[in-house]
Amino acid sequence: MLQLIQTADGSNTIYNSEIGENYHSKHGALQESRHVFLQSGLQHFLSVKEASGNPTQKIKVLEVGLGTGLNFLLSADYCTQQQVKLDYVGIEAFPLNTDLIKQTDYNQFVDQNLWESFQGMYPSTINHKVKINAFCELELVHRELLNFESPQFFDVIYFDAFAAVHQPEMWSEEAIAHTVSFLKTGGIFVTYAITG
Repeated sequence: MLQLIQTADGSNTIYNSEIGENYHSKHGALQESRHVFLQSGLQHFLSVKEASGNPTQKIKVLEVGLGTGLNFLLSADYCTQQQVKLDYVGIEAFPLNTDLIKQTDYNQFVDQNLWESFQGMYPSTINHKVKINAFCELELVHRELLNFESPQFFDVIYFDAFAAVHQPEMWSEEAIAHTVSFLKTGGIFVTYAITG
């Protein structure tokens, strides 16, 4: 059973009673997504490229565990503001339904047009690349991680699986090696797992 809950920073997440864990930290869904994935992943990658004298206007992100879509929304909002093209692929074995995602109220953290576009196009993104706005494309790959294959390589990988205590198979050497095989040389791999 899936249940919407509010985290300590006022943002919402979803509790999965079958696994026994929240999709985000109960201490702050928004804070976790911003710090771990957006700032330490996407923004850091863009900063390193700019500091090296080789700025980029396009970035490819792979997320393992798309979940509620919060990491995508924050990344898409940032890229839209910076006018950076975002090609985003999210792997999700158990996609959430649109009604549950709407209840997260993430519209308060991103541009309203982006939120509405994401809500309207979310079902179409399952196994299809869809243009969410002028800067962002999203594809939700509906399959388990070890069954994911792609000719693409990614600049940044967000590894956002449930904690090893609840999903040990996601943290196996095989699963991590498979994920990292899609990372470009010089790319960034970010992850965070917590029980709580």
